[in-house]
Amino acid sequence: MRSVYDVILKPVITEQSMDMAAEKKYTFKVATDANKTEVKKAVEEIFGVEVAKVNIMNVNGKKKRLGRNVGMTAAYKKAIVTLTDGSKEIEFFSAL
Repeated sequence: MRSVYDVILKPVITEQSMDMAAEKKYTFKVATDANKTEVKKAVEEIFGVEVAKVNIMNVNGKKKRLGRNVGMTAAYKKAIVTLTDGSKEIEFFSAL
C-alpha cells in the first residue's frame, strides 16, 4: 500500500492556480495512476481539511526543440481540489 505522500507529488504554482486559491480551489501534481478518491483522502489527511470535489486531468507532454534536436516534456496528471465552505484554507498557498 502506498503512502498519501506518494499520491500528492507537489503543488502547482502558477498565476491561474493562485487566483483559484481565493475560491478555495487548489491545484496539485499527482501520481499518474491516482484516482479521485485517493486524491481526496490524501489531501484531507495531509492538510487536515474537508474536500468537496476533485477534478483530475491528464496533461500531455509538449514538443520542444533545441536546434535540430527534438524532444518531449514529460506528461503528468493534475488535480484541482475544491474545499467545502466550512473548511479552513491550506496555509501553504496563503503564504505565497
